[in-house]
Amino acid sequence: MATSLFFLAAMLVGVPIGVCLCLSGIVYIFATDSTVLLQSFALQMFGGVDSYGLIAIPLFILIGEIMGSGGITRRLVELATGFVGAVRGGLAYVNILANMVLASIIGSATAQVAIMSRIMVPEMEKQGYDKTFAAGVTVYGGMLGPIIPPSVMFVVYSMLAQVAVGDMLMAGILPGVLLTLLFFGVIACMGLVYDYPRSAEKTLRERARSIVQAAPALLIPCVIVGSILGGVANPTESAAVGAMVSALVGRYVTREFRFAMLPQILLRAAIYSAMVLFLVAAAAVFSWLLTYGKVPQAAASWIQSVAKDPVSFLLITNVILLAIGTVIDGIPGLIMTVPILLPIATDVYHIDPRHFGVVVVVNLVLGLMSPPVGLTFFVAAAVTGAKPGKMFLVTLPFFLICCAALVLLSLFPGLSLALLG
Repeated sequence: MATSLFFLAAMLVGVPIGVCLCLSGIVYIFATDSTVLLQSFALQMFGGVDSYGLIAIPLFILIGEIMGSGGITRRLVELATGFVGAVRGGLAYVNILANMVLASIIGSATAQVAIMSRIMVPEMEKQGYDKTFAAGVTVYGGMLGPIIPPSVMFVVYSMLAQVAVGDMLMAGILPGVLLTLLFFGVIACMGLVYDYPRSAEKTLRERARSIVQAAPALLIPCVIVGSILGGVANPTESAAVGAMVSALVGRYVTREFRFAMLPQILLRAAIYSAMVLFLVAAAAVFSWLLTYGKVPQAAASWIQSVAKDPVSFLLITNVILLAIGTVIDGIPGLIMTVPILLPIATDVYHIDPRHFGVVVVVNLVLGLMSPPVGLTFFVAAAVTGAKPGKMFLVTLPFFLICCAALVLLSLFPGLSLALLG
């Protein structure tokens, strides 16, 4: 009890979640008079990040930073614009489609929302869209970032669950496509009600030019995903090659990236990577102490008394995770919940850990779009000036369709595992 109260109090006053986890562990050790555990505290933290697979995280982050600096993002948006055509709500489709393409490169919802808000929202405003709607659509498009590979959240989950990183990345492809198609359906329905503007018709020459300009940029997701699927490289190696390809494309094709930018780019990537990896290290301590305190066993007993089958367990888990995701960011949410829920899912209900990982990640990502925190809404608001609360209300149909998709993913494991054979 003392540990829980300390953790909540520290989190409420703004202590970083990784520090909260470490300090709460120390409080637990002294509260239970288990000071002998202090001898292994640092070793457990080191063990949490002593994994080759985690090198993929800073590399994926580096790819996103290089792309933003090299003008690659803008060309991918122009490519999406050329394919949509003069349909009602065309730029909203472009927003989602461009986010889908970028998701295969960036892998972070907050980074993607920040980049796309600067590009898409002003353009949508020029064509007559409400700024609040434009920013809200961008937020939900950014939801695809942590789902379609590469995904930092899937890499972290794979380390926590001890499953292959490549399997988790591949498991995110179909859920990402499903969400994209559902978002298209929402835009089509809302377009009929609100009479959204039509996009300008592109000539064949303009479409051909956008394809030619964006073709080198498409090498990046092709290299990353293709090398994994083809068995040529593991996720870490493919991320390294992807970073190199993005730098070469930005320097010699788009000509907007300069090697003089590298110090600042590397600094930004290092800061964000350090934040993520410290959370992973804190997670190792957190998981270790949970196991010592037999928390997973107690949670398993309670859930088994309520959930009688795998489906009811997943539905209960969805409610729990959605509540957690509304106040805690995605990666800390993974760190806090996976050590408790995964053993129950696999050992008691025999759920495939890869399927469970997809459900958990999608759920926690949806929490980034849910009040009272809704982190990505605040990111979009900071860039565009739109009000976060109004953004959520205007784009409520997107939230509801995401909840429906989450139920589908829970009920049908094939939506996650079909590509894994």
